[in-house]
Amino acid sequence: MLKLLWIKIKEALMSVLPVTLIVMILFFTPLVNLTNYELIVFFVSAFLLILGIGLFNLGADLAMQPMGEQVGSSLMKSKKIKIIVLVCFVMGLLITIAEPDLSVLASQVKEVIHPTLLIFSVGIGVGLFLVLAILKIIFKKDLSLMLMFFYMLMFALAGLVILNGNGNFLALGFDSGGVTTGPITVPFIMALGVGVAATIGGRNSSENSFGLIALCSVGPILAVFLLGIAMKGDIPYTDPNYEVNPNFWGGFFQTLGSVSKEVITALGLIVGFFLIIELIFIKLPKKKLIQIGIGIAYTFIGLVIFLTAVNIGFLPIGYKMGKAIAAFHPAYLIVFGFVLGFVVVLAEPAVHVLNKQVEEVTNGGVTKRAMLIALAIGVGISIGLSMIRLTFDFSILYYIIPGYFISLGLSFFVPRMYTAIAFDSGGVASGPLTSSFILPFAIGACITLYDGPSKVLNDAFGIVAMVAMTPLITIQLLGFKAVFVKRVKEKTRLKKIIDADDEQIINFM
Repeated sequence: MLKLLWIKIKEALMSVLPVTLIVMILFFTPLVNLTNYELIVFFVSAFLLILGIGLFNLGADLAMQPMGEQVGSSLMKSKKIKIIVLVCFVMGLLITIAEPDLSVLASQVKEVIHPTLLIFSVGIGVGLFLVLAILKIIFKKDLSLMLMFFYMLMFALAGLVILNGNGNFLALGFDSGGVTTGPITVPFIMALGVGVAATIGGRNSSENSFGLIALCSVGPILAVFLLGIAMKGDIPYTDPNYEVNPNFWGGFFQTLGSVSKEVITALGLIVGFFLIIELIFIKLPKKKLIQIGIGIAYTFIGLVIFLTAVNIGFLPIGYKMGKAIAAFHPAYLIVFGFVLGFVVVLAEPAVHVLNKQVEEVTNGGVTKRAMLIALAIGVGISIGLSMIRLTFDFSILYYIIPGYFISLGLSFFVPRMYTAIAFDSGGVASGPLTSSFILPFAIGACITLYDGPSKVLNDAFGIVAMVAMTPLITIQLLGFKAVFVKRVKEKTRLKKIIDADDEQIINFM
């Protein structure tokens, strides 16, 4: 076990190191005026982040993935659609309430909408679309067509939100789709899909195991848009307080306590529901239950350490960096946005879970390295584009509409597995670091550029949605390249066969 943990920690070190180096370099430049105390707090947070990611990833391997697979396979064996629908809806609701990313977003917009209302509305959206995702696998429906229909519905609701005078809900709605697929949701839902697809079988079982995250990302957007239609009038946004706590230990233990309560509640809901299903349907051997119990403990400790580190160090430093770089020159925002996006995705815990599962399910056809490079480029571009939007103050729809049309268009030309992986990757890339480091960076820049928080909801928010969108294109382009290379190899092989036949004929003559 310790050997596995050490491997996970080394992987986490390589992930967090680039972000840490960027902050350290900025410390020695006039761009960002970081104090020695702030740098020390950030380094302590980075160390805790590495430990937290390592523990979480080990816990996901030992607990979250086996739990999801067991639930999925046992539900399919029951062959009762009503039970499958009910369990999937409840699981979708519970894992959304449990998702720390959503809590981070809800706390940042609490002046706009009550956190409980936002979390439960999004949870209902995830629950309904998780049911649709499972039914898609059971009845073997095409993911691209389903996504096209629901994206059309999404854009129609976006138009109604604008007509209702709540256009500032657009960016928040699109962001909610990204933050719901974080470190708790991704391992469980992806494993649930693998369990369901493996039990049903068929030649497309590997392909069918992906796509659940993609559909579950749509439900929250529709739910928030419906809230925007129901609520009347423009809603103000107040200036947040993202300062490094001068009392490190006091702030550390206070954050540790509040985060621990949130994670206990979150994991408790999932584990409790799993135990009910275990007693009724699964009935695992004692040894397997002990392994899952150990994995849950690792997951809990890892998440608490990770989220505490993000809150005490990464969130305030990200906010200060955004303010300082925007004050120095807005053009620097675009460059730093790309660089930060490129390296921050490396530190997202759920990204490593997805990449590992993709490599396993495709038998190495899609490697972890190729996935990581494609995701990093996609996220880097998304943050750079978001900084351009923030600087020139235009609607997120100018990006979202063509972006989704391009991604849906590509889905007709690449293997369906790449499409499913791509749409899952979009939700996975927008994890805790995006909502707790990149989003505060954008908020700080927006407050500096526009002398206050008046433009934050329109311009700073939406950055999570951009992070969730661009991997849809880059991963599918990876699939397009794979198809092209395969065809070239086939043509080359065919040409060699023809040439060999010609030589035989000549020699015979």
